[in-house]
Amino acid sequence: MTNLEQLTSLTKRRGFIYPGSEIYGGLAGTFDYGPYGLALKNNVKKLWWQRFVQTREDMYGLDAAILMNKKVWEASGHASGFADPLADGTRFNTMFQTSIGVGETASTAYLRPETAQGMFVNFKNIVDSFHPKLPFGLAQIGKAFRNEIAPRDFIFRLRELEQMEIEYFVRPENWEEHFEHFRLQMHEWMKDIGLQADHVHELEVSAEDRAHYSKRTIDFEFDFPFGRKELYGLAYRTDYDLRAHQLDYQDEETKTKLVPHVIEPSFGIDRTILAILSDAYTEDELGGEPRTYLKLNSAVAPIKAAVFPLLKNKPDLVNKAREVYQNLKQQIPEIMFDDNGNIGKRYRRQDEIGTPHCLTIDFQTLEDNTVTIRHRDTGEQERIVMSEIANKLII
Repeated sequence: MTNLEQLTSLTKRRGFIYPGSEIYGGLAGTFDYGPYGLALKNNVKKLWWQRFVQTREDMYGLDAAILMNKKVWEASGHASGFADPLADGTRFNTMFQTSIGVGETASTAYLRPETAQGMFVNFKNIVDSFHPKLPFGLAQIGKAFRNEIAPRDFIFRLRELEQMEIEYFVRPENWEEHFEHFRLQMHEWMKDIGLQADHVHELEVSAEDRAHYSKRTIDFEFDFPFGRKELYGLAYRTDYDLRAHQLDYQDEETKTKLVPHVIEPSFGIDRTILAILSDAYTEDELGGEPRTYLKLNSAVAPIKAAVFPLLKNKPDLVNKAREVYQNLKQQIPEIMFDDNGNIGKRYRRQDEIGTPHCLTIDFQTLEDNTVTIRHRDTGEQERIVMSEIANKLII
C-alpha cells in the first residue's frame, strides 16, 4: 500500500500540492495546487464534464453563487442540522459563518457547505428557461467550505474543498432505474480516470447512518493509504429538497403538477485527486536502480509527453528539439520541453511527474527525422518517424 508520507513528499517536490500558507506556518485543512496538481485537477474536471454533461441531452450545467440567502440553509435544514458532536456532547455546526454589510445593519451569511442547494434553488429558473422534460439533471463543479473540527489525512478531509455534483430529477415511480443507471456510470467514471477496480468498494449505508433526506445511499469507498474510506456518494434524496424550498414541476403534456424526486451522484475532486495519486504511486527497479514514478492514466496526466535534446550544449540538437516541441504543442498542449540535467535525470523527473512518454532528439534525428520514444511504465524505447509522433501520443 502507498505510504502517505512518501506520496505527500513527492507531490510537494514535483509541484502538485503544497501546504496552504506554508511560509507563515500553514493553515490546517487547506492546500494549494501547484502547476502539475492544477493540470491534473483540470483534466479530471474536463473528463467529468464530458461524461456527465456534454455527451448527454438531459443535463444542464450551472455555476451558482457561493454566498446565498441564509433562508436557503434554514429551509434545507443545514442551519440547524449540519453539525459534528464535540467531546463534551454539544453539537457544533460546521458551516463557516460570515456577515454581509457593516455594523448593526450587517446580516448573517454562510459559505456553502455543499454545491447541491445552489442547484435546488435554481430548479425553477432552469424549468422556466429551458422547459425540460423529466427526467433531467443539473450539474455543477464548485468550491464548498466546512469548518472541520479535525482536518486530516492530507487532502482527504479539508476545510476548503471542491465538488462535482449532479441533482437528477425523476418521476417518483422511476427512481430505482435512474439510481442504478448512475451507480453504473460512477463505476465507468472511475475507469476513465484509471482507478483500480479492486480498490473500489460499494457500501450500502444503513438507515441509521443515512442523511436525514435520504431513502437510499451507496458510499463508494476506496483503499486510501490510511485505510478504506468514502470516496463518492450516490443518494436517493426523494422529494425532500424541492418540498423544503416549496418548488414543484408543471407537466406541460398532462397539465398536472408534481414534485420530482432526486438522485444525487456526488464526487469530491480533492478525494479524487488523492485516489488517483495513491493508485498511481509506484516503486520499482529499472536498469538495476530503484525508481519512483506516477503510473497515471494518460487521460489525466498533467504532461502527456516531454521533448528532450540529447545534449543541451549542441545547438543543432536543441534547435531541432525546439522545432519538434513547438509543432507538437499545436496538437497536444500538455507537452513540455526539458533540457535540465543529463538525460537520466530528465527521465527520472518525468517519471515522478507521471509523463507517459519522453521523446529524445539525437544526431540520428538530424539525418533521418526519426526520434526515440521512451515509455514510462516499462522504460522501453523505440525508434519512430517524426510523422508518427502525434498518433502515438494523442489519446
